[in-house]
Amino acid sequence: MNNKTRNVSKKILKALKYTGLITLAATSPKFNRKILSTIIKQFAWELKKDKAEERRLYNAFYRLNKKGFIKTLYRGSQLHISLTEEGKQYLKRYSFDGLEIKKPKKWDKKWRVLIFDIKETHRLKREALRGKLKELDLYKLQDSVWIYPYDFQEEINLLRDFFGLNKDEMRVMTVEEVEDDKNIKSYYNL
Repeated sequence: MNNKTRNVSKKILKALKYTGLITLAATSPKFNRKILSTIIKQFAWELKKDKAEERRLYNAFYRLNKKGFIKTLYRGSQLHISLTEEGKQYLKRYSFDGLEIKKPKKWDKKWRVLIFDIKETHRLKREALRGKLKELDLYKLQDSVWIYPYDFQEEINLLRDFFGLNKDEMRVMTVEEVEDDKNIKSYYNL
């Protein structure tokens, strides 16, 4: 699957995630271009109206359906499209891969401290989490203690969900002062 088709697939999955279900009037029991045109209009995606874009959208729907990520069901003349459990897991992976923390223009002078305690039996999970924290640009205070100057609760919730951790295994604290934080401030240009 090329990048353009993958991006279209992401848009389809995200649209299904946020709407839960797409219901379309269908004149034919077959999944065809008329239905795709309706979907394009319904979501007002930024897709160009050329044949290549339309074809990519059609191919993305076809692949998502074939892989079992979406479910289509006809009820009379209505076509219902929804995410399957596999589609939800696939979308989580996309969300995980593209995860980044939004930085406000001004720092509120508070530190967000992330601590986690993942058992040795889940070592791979722990190492994958550390790798993701590095990728997100958190500063490592200790092996299981990381710090960041901006709010990241939403992103941490996604990580917690992705790795199947509970709040006892991963906690976030907001603190106003960290002893000897010169290196950390310098790291973040604060």
